[in-house]
Amino acid sequence: MTSATIHLVAPTSAERALLRLAARVTAHVEQRVARRAERRELALDRLRERQSRRPEPIRYERVLQDLGSRML
Repeated sequence: MTSATIHLVAPTSAERALLRLAARVTAHVEQRVARRAERRELALDRLRERQSRRPEPIRYERVLQDLGSRML
């Protein structure tokens, strides 16, 4: 192997800088994906909780019927 070949194998400072930039961008994107997944999970939990507190439609209609029959 000649010295020219060895020199070409090592990344240049520009290539190293680009690799560092790519690593930072990748880390940033991974953090955003993780935060988005957390927010989505929280939103789904809130939705499930809200839906579980919602009155049952059949039960609600029975109550309305009872109220209607009392008013007659």
